[in-house]
Amino acid sequence: MRKQLNNFASLEHKMASVWQQILAVDARYNAYRAPSNPQFRTLYIRRRSQLLRENAKQEFSPVARKQYLRLRNQLLSQRYGVCLDQTSVRSQSMSARSNSRATLETSDSFENRIALGDLKKVPRRLTNEEVVPTHLAEASRALVGGTSIDENYAFTGVHHIFDQHKDAVTAVRFANNDKSLLACSSLDGKLSICQLTPPPASVLYVLSGHKAGLTAFEWSISNDLILTCSLDATVRLWDTALGLCIRVVEDPFGAPLLCCAFQPYNNNMVVIGNSKGMVQVLNVSTGIYLKGGSSKSSGSVLSIVFDPSGRLLWAGNDKGYILSFLFDLHTGRLTKGRKILVSENNAITCLSARSWANREARDPLLLVNCASDAVFLFSILRKDGSLELKRKFPIRHSSQLAMIRSSFCPIMSFRQGTCIVSGSEDTSVYFFDLERERKACVNKLQGHSATVIDVCFNYDESLLASSDASGMVIIWKRSFQT
Repeated sequence: MRKQLNNFASLEHKMASVWQQILAVDARYNAYRAPSNPQFRTLYIRRRSQLLRENAKQEFSPVARKQYLRLRNQLLSQRYGVCLDQTSVRSQSMSARSNSRATLETSDSFENRIALGDLKKVPRRLTNEEVVPTHLAEASRALVGGTSIDENYAFTGVHHIFDQHKDAVTAVRFANNDKSLLACSSLDGKLSICQLTPPPASVLYVLSGHKAGLTAFEWSISNDLILTCSLDATVRLWDTALGLCIRVVEDPFGAPLLCCAFQPYNNNMVVIGNSKGMVQVLNVSTGIYLKGGSSKSSGSVLSIVFDPSGRLLWAGNDKGYILSFLFDLHTGRLTKGRKILVSENNAITCLSARSWANREARDPLLLVNCASDAVFLFSILRKDGSLELKRKFPIRHSSQLAMIRSSFCPIMSFRQGTCIVSGSEDTSVYFFDLERERKACVNKLQGHSATVIDVCFNYDESLLASSDASGMVIIWKRSFQT
């Protein structure tokens, strides 16, 4: 009996694997399907996913399934006049170079159409804490395979597509130091927790309770809790093991909550930003907002982030400003630091802070999405949160309502070159190398049919998740495995 069950499970796994491969082919060509009708593309890929799941239960020979996969790819290639076939790791890594070249040419022409201005060269300031890889670190680079940036970020295959949400997916986040646990928040008022490996991928929980759309969420350091904030003016704390809400706290001003973050060194404290310009520190264990832990800014607070030390906090608003705060780790008190103008009256929709980790030192960095058709990279200069513009990269982002986000790639050490990844209004996912002066775009993923809102890696960069305004989440798998 046990042997029969094992054989059945093995057969079920193979069938699920095949329909995922077929769906991956359709997803790769989806960007070329009905280019003037993105809603049709979304409906098409969802219906294909449903039909493939149903047909996967029927008995077909493995040979027939593989033959269908090959013929399907050939037909789509002929139909749209482009070949996106990747049948082996070797062919994927080799074709990545040519694909990247085409992408770089497209990116370069796009870059020429956007006035970037002359950016002042920022001198490197060495410290004793932050570090950066060097050309001489051959042994260290070998730890990550000794591969090029283009090869490492040739994400061309699709691992899975989720479509359980009925409205825009506002954020996607892998659990900390976890390869396969992913959470997604949506404007449909729900948060889902998904397991990606071993295949087939599945939805573990769909957490309901908020009365309006979710704008942001964050995992706790130990991944046992998730914090969500919503347009219903409440923040909720969830037990991820049980899928239950354990605390609800209302905003004292009754304003929609737009962003949230755990304090890195004390997960009892969280910081919330609302539509009335308030940045507030909340003790989630007691449900009490802390005295001295609030500050008022003009406009709506759309994004917040701590530096890795937890002593600096930045908040971005819809007026185009970034505000820095000193955070007291013991009391939760906020002290105003600097006010930096990024782009006047253009919303700051995402902030991400990161330090280097290798032998030589350099300023830590702040990554900023702004609704001015660009992703900005700032050097963090001093302990008061002062910033200096280092670079900016072109993406499609002009709508003040599009909460597009970006992320640093997790593996920033032991490798020459460093990448970021960002969503875009043109339905694509962009990869930029921070160290390249020209043609910084190293890859461009197409498969979504609506604005790509959020992107995130798992910790070893084997999977990338991207979400869009139609409610679809695509899990991309890396073509070149180190």
